[in-house]
Amino acid sequence: MRYRLSFITGAVVGYVLGARAGRERYEQLRKSAQRIAQNPAVRNAAESAAQTGRGVAVKAADTVGSKVGDKLPESVTARVKALRERGHSEDDWGTSNT
Repeated sequence: MRYRLSFITGAVVGYVLGARAGRERYEQLRKSAQRIAQNPAVRNAAESAAQTGRGVAVKAADTVGSKVGDKLPESVTARVKALRERGHSEDDWGTSNT
C-alpha cells in the first residue's frame, strides 16, 4: 500500500508541476527535442547503435540457435526462418535496416 501511495503522490505532483509549466514550456521542450533528433551527429550515432544492435542480435540468435535449435517448438523455428528469409530491407516500424 505504501508503494501505491508513493506512486499516486508522485503522479499528482508531476501533474501539478506540468500544468504550471503550461503549453509554452511544452512547446519549447518539443522543439528542443526535435532539433536534437535532427542533428546529423545524433542521427549518425543512433544509426550506428542500431546497426551494432542488429549485429549483436543476429550473433546471439545464431548462438542460441546452434545450442538449442532442435529443442525449440516448431512455431518458434518457423517464425525465425520466416524472419531470416524476409531479409533486412525494413523493420516493423518502417525504418530501413541499412
